[in-house]
Amino acid sequence: MSRLSESVIRAMEILTGSDLAADYTVARLLEETYTRRSLDLSDLSPQEQAALVEGRAINVIPSASALAVKITAAQAAGRPFVVKYGIDPTSPDVHLGHSVPIIIASRFQRMGHHVVFIIGDVTAKIGDPSGRSSERPPLTDADIAANLSGYQAQVTPFIDFERADLRFNGEWLNKVSLPELVEILARVPVSMSLQREDFRTRLAAGDGLSVAEFVYSVVMALDSVAITADVELGGVDQLLNLQMCRKVMEIREQTPEVVITTPLIEGTDGNGSKMSKSKGNYVGLSATPDEIYGRLMSIPDHVTEPYLKLLTEWTDDEIQLVTKRLADGTAHPMAVKRILAGEVVAALHGLEAAEAARTEFTARFSKRSFGDTQNLPVVSVKEHGETTLGQLISQTLDFAPSISAVRRVAQQKGLRLVSETNGDQHSTLLVETAVQQTLAAVLAEADAGEGADLYLKVGRKVARVDR
Repeated sequence: MSRLSESVIRAMEILTGSDLAADYTVARLLEETYTRRSLDLSDLSPQEQAALVEGRAINVIPSASALAVKITAAQAAGRPFVVKYGIDPTSPDVHLGHSVPIIIASRFQRMGHHVVFIIGDVTAKIGDPSGRSSERPPLTDADIAANLSGYQAQVTPFIDFERADLRFNGEWLNKVSLPELVEILARVPVSMSLQREDFRTRLAAGDGLSVAEFVYSVVMALDSVAITADVELGGVDQLLNLQMCRKVMEIREQTPEVVITTPLIEGTDGNGSKMSKSKGNYVGLSATPDEIYGRLMSIPDHVTEPYLKLLTEWTDDEIQLVTKRLADGTAHPMAVKRILAGEVVAALHGLEAAEAARTEFTARFSKRSFGDTQNLPVVSVKEHGETTLGQLISQTLDFAPSISAVRRVAQQKGLRLVSETNGDQHSTLLVETAVQQTLAAVLAEADAGEGADLYLKVGRKVARVDR
């Protein structure tokens, strides 16, 4: 029996008959599943490894059996099995959506394989055209350097860089000669790029499409050639790019890599859009434990199951058991969300941080008094009285990515001024127009008593107002 199977048996015992809302149950379960994030998976056979990966993938090209054969061949040859994951530093933040293929990469690493994490410092200057309706503004070297500064730290919870490589594709792309690139391009059918629906849509609309965007996937494919990749991971929106990697490797007389694509995780708002910083429906990997926990507690019920599947080390059997308990009423959706939130916080910040975030959330949202909650941010009327509520929430408190996002919270009745006197709360709903009012004007309209403690509640985030 494998180490993973033994862990699953222990977790299933906890999940079967225990109260999933009980702190003791959550602590036992989280300790078991958190240990899996560093569990040695090298005792799995190549076929079991391929099946474990396939279970969280949308595509395995050419097939899961081909992946198993390739792992077996590498082991027989006594060489490292090379797993590639690349990301362009077009933004300073990595969020949970990016982590889905990275989690698969971490499993490959624990299976004993060699992960190469490639930062696209050259390809970022072109800009990945996948799914874009217009050309991305070019990034400068300064932009790229600024975005790179925190990348490794943000993904370190998943990847052990003492056993993995962190490479920049400028190492080899800056050395590619024009004749070399032309030779490759001459053997790549234009039809491969024209398969892209985003390209066809832009051309049909008469919008711009640069030659650089057109050859982006060919340039990206040279990364796979440079490291002789056995496997490449990416979101399903990268499928056509990854298929080009297989083509270019074949042109360069290498064995084409196995392509594995993963689902695009739905945003925290649950409206069907993928997680995106621009939409404000994301959870950043660099966010605080309390923020991560709170954002995940706010997700709609229907995204809990896919989040468990894509962001944790839970197996299908465990997820199916919890889903059954939800269906028959022996488990509550909020209890399962608390488990999920703890899983993600533990992955990024450790078990102690997960327990502290759970305790803090309970104090903040389950008890009547915010006054009992520690470490709330504070805004001073003296300092910020003339600041509009939208600016205060999005810029000073950083509770929302933009003023328009604050307005959406207000429209959804999630923006409130809470008054407490001796622990007794009275909540006043702030209407949408209050977003453009100053803090002082809003307080004047609310007419809160002088002796009351005031709190600004934005969705599930809370700040104390110091008068």
